[in-house]
Amino acid sequence: MSSNVARYPDLDGKVAVVTGGSRGIGAQACRHFAANGMKVVVSGRDKDAIQSVVDGVTASGGVATGIAADVTDRNAVDELRAAAEREFGQVDVLAAFAGFDLGQGALDEVDEQTWHAVIDGNLTATFLTVQAFLPGMMARGGGSVITMASTAGRLPGRASIPYSAAKAGVLMFTRRVALDAGSRGVRVNAIAPSAILTDKQEQRIPADVREQVAKQFTIARWGTPQDCADAALFLASDASGWVTGQTIDVAGGKVML
Repeated sequence: MSSNVARYPDLDGKVAVVTGGSRGIGAQACRHFAANGMKVVVSGRDKDAIQSVVDGVTASGGVATGIAADVTDRNAVDELRAAAEREFGQVDVLAAFAGFDLGQGALDEVDEQTWHAVIDGNLTATFLTVQAFLPGMMARGGGSVITMASTAGRLPGRASIPYSAAKAGVLMFTRRVALDAGSRGVRVNAIAPSAILTDKQEQRIPADVREQVAKQFTIARWGTPQDCADAALFLASDASGWVTGQTIDVAGGKVML
């Protein structure tokens, strides 16, 4: 396991489910959780990508399994929960990280199909996932739910309109669910990344453009999946035991609230 991952002993032996876990931020969260001794369910749509993450975790001495699921489908999410519980038992940490954007565009350039796809892929997916896993956590009196928002949901910027609206919705959804879940021992928080240099972004964006983007941040660099996974570890652990309904802006100083 990587030596530069923070250690939270209370996570050892616990079970984490990570949707959107096959690539980018989600994949790195899976590695961080496993490095802390957690049993990790890696979920996404691409079975090959899921297996690659699982193989990497197990090769490093961790425990993981992969379960493919379309988290915009209620039945698929229910099957994901049931399969995770059969494999590892009760779920202690849910990282609802699945989501995507379909690009920029002014309002008159966004068709209805794109609107529904992006809203469903981000906001509805988060709703269905949390709704499936939260009751079990509340019945047991403990757990941590972590949702994936974005700077696009905090400040108006160049992200697409449906993506920005969806991520703003994720933030309010997170706070509202936290209000209900807290008295039952479950914490619900969000991570809101800004520009994160995933492998996909590095391949897509020329080096000179990446350099210009980095200069826009108070901390003059791109964020990394590890930056987000570090925040997820904190929110999963007892170190954040009195933190709920909050948003951690992993944004290099772009958001200061």
